[in-house]
Amino acid sequence: MALNYGTGPVGMGLAMAEGDAPGGAASALASAPSRAPPPAAAPAADQATGFRTHTCGELRISDVGVDVVLAGWVQQARDMNHFAFVDLRDRYGITQCVCLNEKDGDAAAVARYELAKKLGREFVIQVKGKVVERSNKNKARATGEIEILAHELVVLNESLTPPFLIQDETDGGELKRMEYRYLDIRRAPIANALLLRNRIARLVREHLSGRGFVEIETPVLIKSTPEGARDFVVPSRMNGGQFYALPQSPQTFKQLLMVAGMDRYFQIVKCFRDEELRADRQPEFTQIDCEMSFVKQDDVLATFEGMARALFLAELGVAFPPFERMTWQRAMDEYGIDKPDLRFDMRLHEITHLVKGREFKLFDEAEYVCALALPGCAGWATKRVKDLEKMVTGEAVGASGLVWAKVKSLKPGAVDIDSSAKKFYDADALKGWADACGCAEGDLICCFWGPRLRTQTAAGKFRHLLGTELGLRSSGFSALWVVDFPLLEYDEEQNRYIAMHHPFTSCKPEDLPLMESDPGKVRANAYDMVINGVEVGGGSIRIHDKAMQSKVFALLGFTPEEAKAQFGFLLGAFEYGAPPHGGLAFGLDRLCTLIGGGSSIRDYIAFPKNNQGRDVMINAPSEISQAQLDELSISVKPTKPAGAAAS
Repeated sequence: MALNYGTGPVGMGLAMAEGDAPGGAASALASAPSRAPPPAAAPAADQATGFRTHTCGELRISDVGVDVVLAGWVQQARDMNHFAFVDLRDRYGITQCVCLNEKDGDAAAVARYELAKKLGREFVIQVKGKVVERSNKNKARATGEIEILAHELVVLNESLTPPFLIQDETDGGELKRMEYRYLDIRRAPIANALLLRNRIARLVREHLSGRGFVEIETPVLIKSTPEGARDFVVPSRMNGGQFYALPQSPQTFKQLLMVAGMDRYFQIVKCFRDEELRADRQPEFTQIDCEMSFVKQDDVLATFEGMARALFLAELGVAFPPFERMTWQRAMDEYGIDKPDLRFDMRLHEITHLVKGREFKLFDEAEYVCALALPGCAGWATKRVKDLEKMVTGEAVGASGLVWAKVKSLKPGAVDIDSSAKKFYDADALKGWADACGCAEGDLICCFWGPRLRTQTAAGKFRHLLGTELGLRSSGFSALWVVDFPLLEYDEEQNRYIAMHHPFTSCKPEDLPLMESDPGKVRANAYDMVINGVEVGGGSIRIHDKAMQSKVFALLGFTPEEAKAQFGFLLGAFEYGAPPHGGLAFGLDRLCTLIGGGSSIRDYIAFPKNNQGRDVMINAPSEISQAQLDELSISVKPTKPAGAAAS
């Protein structure tokens, strides 16, 4: 029988348990599945301990009549005069407990009720009692059909009032929550993000292990080498004046494991890069790092496309069709970015041939002019043109400026297109722009000009930003491989070629003759996996021949002596029968954010750092003692006050 305690407020539940996502396949462009956490699953029996018989997300209507012991944190305590409700929370969920106020002779019950009234948020308590059916059921909570009629209440530890609410919608800003990250993790959104990360890592290990991959650890203290981002360096006490570096990736080590005959390697590994931090970057991040021997590009792509499909199907019920393969050149020409989001169109269209010779200096002097159409935005842009102009010239896009055209009518004999360049282009000329972009009435045309690659890149960034603002990137999934990247790019400041990916990437065999005659046109045997406009993984077929590796080092400006000093160990290994090999690394943090529907990789990292690379919880980095500095033979010249805070 359900006990009736009146009509007091019923709190919302926090479903925090791990469990299988709903089944059912969806197309790659289907609506995004619900991001709600899965229903709480009954934990294994060994989760009973000396403090509890069950977790707070475990009990159901079938447990009515069972004597139980629960332990956890007080989500809230509510005094209803004749009884008190206590919502008890742990990682698995919330269970409502009730303490009766029996004033007629039951001193223990009165004391229990008085103690319940004094419970503060986040007190750690133990409740012993019997499972009973609730009269006022909470359908939003997995345990909402039952409650615990308490006969014993023990405070295991008191708590200060938390600096923010420990609930789904909190009043704490991100900086404050990072400072008290151990409290933030108690909230369902962060706890569920970490549980999802655990599930993804487990699925990856199971998938790869079942396909012959061996998990092998590589060193964390390695040698500093050029190329890529700046290294984090670690002084060596035993080798005065010398330094280790923390690995930006295990690149050379996984290649050495292929030389060593391990054939298939993987590792879920920490990597470190000292670089300017954006919203999707952290100074330390995690890769799913993989390498395979005796493979060609198709072998690698098939293997890891299969893994990505398996992850999305297991976690979200999304069944991807075969991934499209798009060349880097096409991606840049049509989308202006090497990680295009294919959930919406808004392609770039070159109109250079349509705009020359009209005495419009901006276009006449430009190497390249492109346009893209924003569907149905002509009216919307009337009040937003100034905002758009500021956006395109701002840091996020970096274009020279914006020329726009509003397509009001395309009716024969009544073409009406307004433009910021209408002084130079009549209606027929502007209709040529509209036709090139495939416009409909009501569209807004945005034009960019300048050097080809720089202009395409700016237009691509603009496309992504506007796609987000117009709600075109809010649902569904689309995946592809971007292939055939340039092997090298020319750095005007350094007056030399640099590797677009890294110096160990092989080139397309048919482009080998260009290595001598025109290195800038050589295509790399490289590939990126892109999902929803996010690069989630990338890799290449590697160079496995000493002569070819030495040639690439020379193109990158290394003298033979420098190449030997920096990479002699790898060049030497290639002389002992290195097999053809290739691989790929996924960004685990980004992958989890994408699958979890999050907006920041910080939510999927237990203890993240802010955008200045600081851990505001433990206040790191920090100064070390003079004795330690002396022991390391290091002299420090401070450049700014230690512990400077940043958001």
